[in-house]
Amino acid sequence: MDTRNRTTPFKGLVVDIEQMDVRIGDKGWHTFQVVRHPGGVGVLPLHDDGTVTLIRQLRPSVDATLLEIPAGRLDPGEEPAACGMRELAEETGLSSTRLESLGVILTSPGVFDEAIHLYLATGLSQGEADPEQYEEIETVRIPLEEALVMATDGRIRDSKTIIALFRAKAGLP
Repeated sequence: MDTRNRTTPFKGLVVDIEQMDVRIGDKGWHTFQVVRHPGGVGVLPLHDDGTVTLIRQLRPSVDATLLEIPAGRLDPGEEPAACGMRELAEETGLSSTRLESLGVILTSPGVFDEAIHLYLATGLSQGEADPEQYEEIETVRIPLEEALVMATDGRIRDSKTIIALFRAKAGLP
């Protein structure tokens, strides 16, 4: 990709915005703004009885409380699997003996560079949750099949959660 005039007009707590001119074939130079994000991890905890633990959390960006998989932002240099285990424990109190990759998704590549690593967690044991000071999280344990219905009918709207649910279902015997 041929670029010029790269600047960062905004540096935020979580994201930065980079502006650049990009050559688009014979169509010349066009200005783009890209939201730069450090990336994240989402974990679908699947219990031996076929239930999953999701979290209900306020999302001010959409002015709603959403049902989601436990997830969080990667720290600089942090391995995605380690981040997944950390977020799983912090948000639900669960620990896992097995973390299986469900792949990586791009959340909105037209404007964001955010990549989210998805995992299926099994071999679960319950401990105490320790959410961040700014998080108010309720855990919800439901059958995987019910969560899939909720993802299909729109009661679960979070894309990383929907993808993790269906990828996990596709990979289960």
